[in-house]
Amino acid sequence: MALGLSLGRRGQGRCWPNPAVGCVVVKDGRIVGRGHTQPGGRPHAETEALAMAGAAARGATAYVTLEPCAHHGKTPPCAQALIDAGVARVVVAVEDSDGRVAGQGFQMLQDAGIQVDVGVLADEAAYDLEGFFLKTEQGRPFVTLKLATTLDGRIATATGESQWITGPEARRRVHMMRARHDAVMVGGGTARADDPSLTVRDLGIDHQPVRVVVSRRLDLPLMSTLARTANDVPLWLAHGGDADAELVRTWEGLGAELLSCELQGVHVSPLSVLQGLGAKGLTRVFCEGGGALAASLLAADLVDELVVFSAGMAIGAEGLPAIGAMGLDRLAAAPRFVLQNQERVGADLMSVWRRPT
Repeated sequence: MALGLSLGRRGQGRCWPNPAVGCVVVKDGRIVGRGHTQPGGRPHAETEALAMAGAAARGATAYVTLEPCAHHGKTPPCAQALIDAGVARVVVAVEDSDGRVAGQGFQMLQDAGIQVDVGVLADEAAYDLEGFFLKTEQGRPFVTLKLATTLDGRIATATGESQWITGPEARRRVHMMRARHDAVMVGGGTARADDPSLTVRDLGIDHQPVRVVVSRRLDLPLMSTLARTANDVPLWLAHGGDADAELVRTWEGLGAELLSCELQGVHVSPLSVLQGLGAKGLTRVFCEGGGALAASLLAADLVDELVVFSAGMAIGAEGLPAIGAMGLDRLAAAPRFVLQNQERVGADLMSVWRRPT
């Protein structure tokens, strides 16, 4: 199962709207097949592993990180594929919460006389698949908020200089994180100030996450890197319903996809943005700020994981804070996270925090 989870992670960022599943087929103590969900969500992990196993699958045990699907979609049910292959036993980490499956895959297997065991490495699988479960159950993707700050929590000087606070090792790690998410998201202020590309670079990776910019008025530079590459790498712009219609047409003409979102006060509602992304199939979003977007996500309790890179420098109170104003007057109202691990990355410290369970 541990190998299955490792295989499943290979699909993260590449197989949405489907879950990133891994499968390992074992016969007489020997691995005869392995697979993971392929780019675009098909073929499924079980199909890949069974194809590798061939005739050796008969009488074998299949380890799958998520309940095999039981419904006909663009591919036949994986539960039926396991039955047709003649496996004797299926070991599954977690049940699928999708109403089209939700125990029906298990029932199909059991009705065919196949032994089913559930719950092996369930916590690890639930973590890896949390984005898929959130999309299925709450209609929104898993959100990782990344902050790269000085020791005093600043992301730029008073003049806006921010390159580079953290070192090259930390920046490379960020690119690796981008690659494992379906989308990279920033606020309009960051897009205007930094002219980012929001792509994965220097890793030899042949796919790119969707680039999402949240900008109520779509007042983004039309000669920016994002605008110039909108036809090359997917660019989605989440804007308010009151955005200028001419700007909407202009950005669509450049190749961007526009998502009209509800407002929350004077800003775009972060929940509306995430629900829009979930409706389009995204399961994992990597948010890289800036401060206003980070604050809105935190205030709305929509951050599932917080990754903080801390550099050994201080800028002072006049610097730009990593998190904007949240309007809190009581500590009890502040969002809290549980430390998962810390790691030195080059000269910087990376801390990973999770929403408390």
